[in-house]
Amino acid sequence: MDFELSEDQVLLRESAREFAQKRLHPIAEEMDEKGEMPGELLQEVAELGFFGLMAPEEHGGLGVDTLGYSLVIEEISKACASLAIAVSVHNSLVIKAIELFGTDQQKAEYLPKLAAGEIIGAYSLSEPNSGTDAGAMQCQAIPEGDQFLFNGTKSWVSTAKHAGIFVVFALSDPEKGSKGISAILVPAGTDGMNLGAPEKKMGMKCSDTRELSFMDAAVPKANLLGEENHGFKVALSLLDNGRIGIAAQSLGIAEAAFDEALKYSKERKQFGHTLSSFQAIQFKLADMAMKIDATRLMVYRAAVLKDMKGRYSREISMAKLFASETANFVANEAVQIHGGYGYVKEYPVERYFRDARVTEIYEGTSEAQRIVISRDLLKD
Repeated sequence: MDFELSEDQVLLRESAREFAQKRLHPIAEEMDEKGEMPGELLQEVAELGFFGLMAPEEHGGLGVDTLGYSLVIEEISKACASLAIAVSVHNSLVIKAIELFGTDQQKAEYLPKLAAGEIIGAYSLSEPNSGTDAGAMQCQAIPEGDQFLFNGTKSWVSTAKHAGIFVVFALSDPEKGSKGISAILVPAGTDGMNLGAPEKKMGMKCSDTRELSFMDAAVPKANLLGEENHGFKVALSLLDNGRIGIAAQSLGIAEAAFDEALKYSKERKQFGHTLSSFQAIQFKLADMAMKIDATRLMVYRAAVLKDMKGRYSREISMAKLFASETANFVANEAVQIHGGYGYVKEYPVERYFRDARVTEIYEGTSEAQRIVISRDLLKD
């Protein structure tokens, strides 16, 4: 077992860390308060090449491996987990969808623009009445001539305001249910497609999240990803990519919350002693550090296994489940160590606590991860 990062991975991590701590961290609280992410910040991300992390080099991307991608998501998440969502979805779901299932023409048209950050990608699978049960979707994209005609509503679309292209899953043959779903590229500004108001969320507040609604929105059949009526397979094949990103994001949130708790415990005095001198606090810090270290190993292992192209769904689900639960545990303990100050916005652990909560929900709930893990175990 080799626990050493390559020289390229170290340089990539340092680049992400410098951007996150010097540029992103100082404005993260303000962005959270406003619930907005400045367009110029996304442009800076593009200039650093982070929107092209997983894009093939022949299409202008960095072509980094999954571990390198995870390192960037981890570092960005330490400063602002909301921005990590945009980078993660863009790379692991949109770019990968086009790379794996797109035609040569689609790859040539979209991958260079996505890699350069000229356009940002969004991913639309969930609906108001179909979350974990994605096969129960109702939004339709009925073939008519050389077009698909979209009608219906999609929900929880991250980075919707900034997106230039959407990977949308809809029923192209409603009578077949989940076997009649297609994955289709829908450009922003398509006639008949409208963005809803931004969702008012508990956490990840500056990640723009909206509904998409369609009313007789026509999209060329040339925008079909993969085969018609085989979109559900596309969605399932991409879930592991997304889950690694959320695992890395959860790790970054946990690390940030721990760093703040450790620093506070050394500065805050009660009864004439620093908090860190009390065994109760020491035990909390020890448990937090232990879970973070275990999470890091699980996330990195899952990333490496994915790049080896072996069986990795179980390990990725384990990493996502453990990392998200660790993020919530550590953020909760960080607030507790801060006492009353952990409950106010003056201290960043309040934001980490709110941001951590959704990691156990999106890209598959904790319950869904346990289903994936147990089913895989029972195959052996």
